[in-house]
Amino acid sequence: MPRKIPQQSRAVQMVAAILEAAACVLETQGLQAFTTNRVALRAGISVGSLYQYFPGKDALIVALALRERALLLAEAQSALKETTGRKALKHLIAVATREQLRRPILARLLDFEETRAPIARELAPSLSPFHELMQQILSHKDIPAQPDIKTAVDDLANIIRVLVDAAGDRGEINIKDLEQRIERTVSGYLGLAPGPRKV
Repeated sequence: MPRKIPQQSRAVQMVAAILEAAACVLETQGLQAFTTNRVALRAGISVGSLYQYFPGKDALIVALALRERALLLAEAQSALKETTGRKALKHLIAVATREQLRRPILARLLDFEETRAPIARELAPSLSPFHELMQQILSHKDIPAQPDIKTAVDDLANIIRVLVDAAGDRGEINIKDLEQRIERTVSGYLGLAPGPRKV
């Protein structure tokens, strides 16, 4: 977790710059080269200034993951405006796909880091809003009832992430085609009757 929370606008801007520098270092140099010194250099500050806010690499990873999750959740919330569960799922898949492929290298590296126990523990509370959103979508009358709603939410989140990560690894750029493949997979899991195929 951050060492201290920025209060003044200048401090907020510095933290934003540090996080963006961390993202750029991860994207261009990978996890092996990810150090606080490199992040500070990229941000144009001293490593001492970085340590005022982030005590180490894990704190940077956690803050970056939280930033990306907040962006996803802010967009995904609009799925609740849809009139049916199927439309809400389609909306959610589109948002998740675009967000994951917006910066695919960063997304995949964060996904990998999030499996480490210390990181996973810090990030666990941030999953609740997204899981609650998915539960609300699955509660629509046009979505078949699931034997265990929490397991279904976990499974669906993993299905979406894995399929998008694999597409990112292959360098796919046809987002609409990917969205349709994910929709078919999710529909099969939920027991939804297939909709009309687009040609």
